[in-house]
Amino acid sequence: MSRRGVWVVLLLCLVGAFASLVYPIYVIRPFRHQGAAELQAALGVLQWRPLVVGPCAVVSVFAAWLLWDHRRVMRVVAVVLAVLTCGFAALTRINVYEKMFHPIDAPVFTAARDAKFEADEMVLAVTVNGAARAYPVRPLTYHHIANDWVNGAALAATY
Repeated sequence: MSRRGVWVVLLLCLVGAFASLVYPIYVIRPFRHQGAAELQAALGVLQWRPLVVGPCAVVSVFAAWLLWDHRRVMRVVAVVLAVLTCGFAALTRINVYEKMFHPIDAPVFTAARDAKFEADEMVLAVTVNGAARAYPVRPLTYHHIANDWVNGAALAATY
């Protein structure tokens, strides 16, 4: 393969690893409408990216090795591109959705008479053995779950 071909392969590996990392995050981020086809594509990327980014990382390191006898500047560029590709591949192993949608593990409550809500604000309300709690939906749209104990009973407020 020619040097130009090796550079093309290296750049394709970089783009593939970057797209595998960023596209699902872009589509599945909170407070954004997702179309059915767009969501299906993002979930497909999530499913197939372990099979894509591993080879991309290995091939990028091999391509940098093939380009090692280039001028010093080009050698540095090749190594940086390979390191970036490996970094993007490694970052795909982190479940960013767990980081974005962390549960509320210690909800703080205010007495109903002191709570300030908008007129149209929605809450999830529950009564357990005479103890009542209300969980505002707005914070739950980001966290998706609030773990709580009500009168000794474990409770997970979600929608």
